[in-house]
Amino acid sequence: MASTLVPEAKKALEQFKTEAANEVGVTLNQGYNGDLTARQAGSIGGQMVKKMVEKYENDIKSK
Repeated sequence: MASTLVPEAKKALEQFKTEAANEVGVTLNQGYNGDLTARQAGSIGGQMVKKMVEKYENDIKSK
């Protein structure tokens, strides 16, 4: 995974990525996952973005 702006957030980001992968039916290994197809990697990233947008929208609504 790329370096994070806040190193302390790395564990939470890994957990978030794992949850997103599970939701789209992709199994991640500890460490290296370079054997994922582009479709699998894209579906994980897409799910992460979807969840971030939903959280942002919910945060705006509650203000």
